[in-house]
Amino acid sequence: MDKIDLFKLHKADYIASKEPILNEITMANYLVINGIGAPGEASFEDAINALYAMAYTIKMTRKKQNKGDYVICKLEARYFCGSEQCLSEIDKTLWHWQLMIRTPSHVEMTDLKQAAKALFEKGKTPSVNKVMMIEHEFGPCIQMLHIGAYEDEYLSIKQMSAFAVENNLSALGEHCEIHISDPRRIPPERLKTILRMTIV
Repeated sequence: MDKIDLFKLHKADYIASKEPILNEITMANYLVINGIGAPGEASFEDAINALYAMAYTIKMTRKKQNKGDYVICKLEARYFCGSEQCLSEIDKTLWHWQLMIRTPSHVEMTDLKQAAKALFEKGKTPSVNKVMMIEHEFGPCIQMLHIGAYEDEYLSIKQMSAFAVENNLSALGEHCEIHISDPRRIPPERLKTILRMTIV
């Protein structure tokens, strides 16, 4: 059985250029963990660790059970708030976030529960119990490739907002980062991140 690579299978979902473009992202399965606070805070990093631990434990367990193999997808981070205000107008410590890893549809809830139990018994972060499996549909959106530090993403988001206004589109006041580069290996000025802004 071939190893599934969802990033390659759904290349159209991850098209992005240095200029804003329109795209439509249909329903997909994700492992997710939710939280509130500024990106990079201790709780945010703990959530990333929990999400990856669950993703890899599920993958390796299924592989050992001859249930197929797949590539762990890119980390996606969706940011939003509980009001109609733009994120740029709100202190980052009040941001809501949902960290996401796209996952094959054949992964089951029993896989999730078994992985969380195994990791918790090994003394891993209790946050593994907060990881959920959901279906999510971004729907119509604006996408753009941002090259550079995360702190400079607001420049690309401004371009995307201007694109929305020029095309009579309404943004929902949230955006999603899809991390193409590994910040542990790539210098900030060369980081590649797909930005996705949901519209209506």
